Amino acid sequence: MAHTLTSILKIINKESMKYGDLKKLAKEIKKDHKLAIALWETGQYHPRLLAVLLLDRKLITEEFLDRVSTDLLKHKEDEWKYITDWLFANQLNKSKNLLAMVDGWMRSESPIKRKLFWTHQYRLRWTGKTGHENTEELIAFIEETIMNEIPPIQESMIMTAGWIGVYNLEYRDLLVKFGEDTGLYKDLKVPPGCTPWYLPEFIRIESEKKGL
Repeated sequence: MAHTLTSILKIINKESMKYGDLKKLAKEIKKDHKLAIALWETGQYHPRLLAVLLLDRKLITEEFLDRVSTDLLKHKEDEWKYITDWLFANQLNKSKNLLAMVDGWMRSESPIKRKLFWTHQYRLRWTGKTGHENTEELIAFIEETIMNEIPPIQESMIMTAGWIGVYNLEYRDLLVKFGEDTGLYKDLKVPPGCTPWYLPEFIRIESEKKGL
């Protein structure tokens, strides 16, 4: 059965709608850029989540991402974090051309673009790959700016620093001390089985897990 914008909105604008339901619906619809744009233009949370799953990444332009970055600031913080994460994981991270744009957003005035930049950086590093040319630049930038950043970006910066500390032994002591000095996330409680975000503990636990 063909899906129209009206029929989709009836399905997803329910209090019982779950993220898994949206992903299942996206698999059923498959890629549909025109429908994705229509869903995005509703301005609503669940339609925009579905939209980023249906986009044709070959048609995503810098102008569109500029618009997305502006539009998302109209959402609550937890909503734009989810939409941003889904956009990165399902679209930007699968395109060399789009990632090249993301690489230039470290100093962007847009918090959405900065969030995407730091999401890219920590995901690059959690795989264990080292030898990135910008590692020292990132550490210096984190030291200089993290205390003035908003929480969603702080989180991704901390994860970037954490994975650098795990896999790059030459920076480990520096980043452990940085974590101790800032105290960021020291008192944050995480669910059982999850690694604390406090840098000294994160680096210690993940390094021990990996025998590094």
